Amino acid sequence: MKIKKISVVFFLGASSLYLAQTKDSISEEMAVDEVTIIGTRNKNRTVTNTPVPVDVIDLKQVSQSTGQVDVNQLLQFAAPSFNSNKQSGSDGADAVDPATLRGLGPDQTLLLLNGKRYHQSSLVNLFGTRGRGNSGYDMNTIPVAAIKRVEILRDGASAQYGSDAIAGVINVVLNDRNHGFEGSAFYGANLFKSPGNNDVVSDKKLDGNTFDFSGNLGTKIGNNGGFGNFTFEIINKDYAIRNANPDKFDAPRQRFGDAKSNNIFFFGNVEVPLSDNLKFYSQPGFSYRNTHAYAWTRSADADGNIPEIYPNGFNPVQNTKISDFTFDNGLTFKLGNWDLDFYNAFGNNRFIYQIDNTINATLGVNSPTSFDAGGHSLLQNTTGISASKSFDFLEGFNLAMGTEFRYEKFNIIKGEEASYAMYDVNGNLVTTETNPDLLVVNPLSGDVRPGGSQGFPGYSQQVGKSRNNFAAYIDTELDITKSWMISAAGRFENYNDFGSTINGKFATRYAITPQFAFRGSISTGFRAPSLVQKYYSLQFTNFQGGSLVTVQLASNDSALAKEVGIPELKQETSTNGSAGFTFNSGKFTATIDGYYIKVKDRIVLTGTFDQSDDAIGSILTTNHIDQSQFFTNAVDTKTKGVDLILSYNTGLGSGKLTATLAGNYNEMEITDVHTSGKLVGKEDVYLSARERAFILASAPKTKINLNLNYKIQKFNANLQLVRFDKLTLVGYNGPDDYQTYTPRVTTDFSLGYDFTKNFSWIVGGKNIFNRYPTLQYGAVSDGNTESGGIFDPVQMGFAGRQIFTRVTYKF
Repeated sequence: MKIKKISVVFFLGASSLYLAQTKDSISEEMAVDEVTIIGTRNKNRTVTNTPVPVDVIDLKQVSQSTGQVDVNQLLQFAAPSFNSNKQSGSDGADAVDPATLRGLGPDQTLLLLNGKRYHQSSLVNLFGTRGRGNSGYDMNTIPVAAIKRVEILRDGASAQYGSDAIAGVINVVLNDRNHGFEGSAFYGANLFKSPGNNDVVSDKKLDGNTFDFSGNLGTKIGNNGGFGNFTFEIINKDYAIRNANPDKFDAPRQRFGDAKSNNIFFFGNVEVPLSDNLKFYSQPGFSYRNTHAYAWTRSADADGNIPEIYPNGFNPVQNTKISDFTFDNGLTFKLGNWDLDFYNAFGNNRFIYQIDNTINATLGVNSPTSFDAGGHSLLQNTTGISASKSFDFLEGFNLAMGTEFRYEKFNIIKGEEASYAMYDVNGNLVTTETNPDLLVVNPLSGDVRPGGSQGFPGYSQQVGKSRNNFAAYIDTELDITKSWMISAAGRFENYNDFGSTINGKFATRYAITPQFAFRGSISTGFRAPSLVQKYYSLQFTNFQGGSLVTVQLASNDSALAKEVGIPELKQETSTNGSAGFTFNSGKFTATIDGYYIKVKDRIVLTGTFDQSDDAIGSILTTNHIDQSQFFTNAVDTKTKGVDLILSYNTGLGSGKLTATLAGNYNEMEITDVHTSGKLVGKEDVYLSARERAFILASAPKTKINLNLNYKIQKFNANLQLVRFDKLTLVGYNGPDDYQTYTPRVTTDFSLGYDFTKNFSWIVGGKNIFNRYPTLQYGAVSDGNTESGGIFDPVQMGFAGRQIFTRVTYKF
């Protein structure tokens, strides 16, 4: 059956979801018989009649009229259920923004590239950040200029797509234009002005300078419909530092704010017919990011400083280099009436730390000021075959099935010795009394100076671990009547390191009238512990209540973890349910979806245990460890919420007005904390009130987007308001040390003009009223914010007002 092209598609304009009625409004035609919507393997299904909520976002349209240049921040201000925080003082997370759906963990959302599983980042989020103890995906390794659209499935989908899909699935679809060139040049900067009584100061009146240059080329390959689409993009961002007024605060971190970064991308999307029945496709991609982020300030009299080198103290700089490579290839063909796809998706993420403007204090005046601290990498290779077929004997019956085999390898790359070791006054290595071959790494006791590179100690061990996974799935859909459809999916997975799991999903949609429909789903889900969580270890320095301490983060397979009774990591499991209604009258569209997500055995990073602990303190003392923390399946949570999207478009005068109101209500509850046997009764340390607050603050309780877009002839104006609800964090001084961030509204405005059909210009401002998070007056002076600055990283960001301009040229 030939499916007609539809003229009603979802897309975002200037960072807000709205409905357009003409395909002329978007950059590429989205026809039902040309695209596959995430959440269904039925090629005859459209975004308007899926049984689960799917947002299709025209990211190009968003980026054209906003001051955001990376994927995470574009979606942060576009989709209410998506949250991504800019980080500061969070080690590697300063270079990789953690992203979540519906307030769950960064690793509980699955990322796909053109429908194939994308590789995770090798980074694990530690202190100073959301998603502590979680690994996840780095969406900013994909250039915006290479993206045609982003599909967000806001529903549990482990039974369809496997591990990580507890909160939902994000599918990034690459450009497939087969002709022409489009180039874009962007400049943005923070136009600084202190809020209040000069509580925030900046080095410059204009900072955070951002330059983005991109080019996208489409070309035909052969005469049978083949194409190649290639993107090259460069993004350079400067520091945007937001410090406390030194006359009012004695902040422990003098260089709080956005990091400096240089980014280079190259992505391709190639499709070549080899015969009438056989097609080859390939998606190569490479990105490189060099980020400079300031660590905590070392004062002139600190144990970690050598006054002869830094008489006034110093601010270490974490100079991180991320190389990310993806190479997906496949063949699509027909076997009888079956559509088959045989593919191999390869990805590798490599993260290297160089620590500059620092010292190893135990080397005294002979210490270098720059160290190779090592790093980590994660390789993933997925090989699979999928098959689907629509059957005639039942109306609308579609059957899809497939298998996948995935191989993963995680490496920790050892740093140079001086980046992690401690030396005596003669420059000799300090070793333990019980084992002369074991270096003492960064002890902090009495007047002993800390070893290793200040700001981020190097990795002291070389680690290489791998595993494999086999999966098989079946996915069905059936139209019971013209008004009622059902779908069911089941998936089996086996991991060689922890065993097998089976998950299922059932979903349905019933059209009560042609305009009004009910939809709902129920499913089970899972997330396998990542290799990073199983094998990551590090000794690092942290500030707790203004004091510098060293913590041993012990890997889950370490002798220390076993000795204190930490069990081996196992899978997280979930039960998901959703129900909602859709309405579409042409000019007005409304969707409302409620959801419930129960997750058991979530993997988190425990609080720190020290030598005074009556249960395991003696073990830490014996192992010469001051404090330690562990990865463990410690937490059960329940999340409930509602997504609402209202969209209206109409003619107004000689132009067209589109208005969208989109909101998310999200409430999470921690229902249980599981301790190990030796630590029963230590729940408040195992997962302290402070750590619980960070989990619960992964998303504001409400987030509301209002977008107004007016287009008249060659002019285009866009106004967007985003309201972020209150967040409450807890400081180092106990469960009553609340740090409240009151609700904030950011306002963005842009004006565009199309000089010709090939040349356009946009100017605008982001957060034009210069709103900042709530200043934490007392916490700053106490050295009690997680970031060490005047506020913590929260959803709205902390850079203030930005002005920007963009020119785009096509030929």
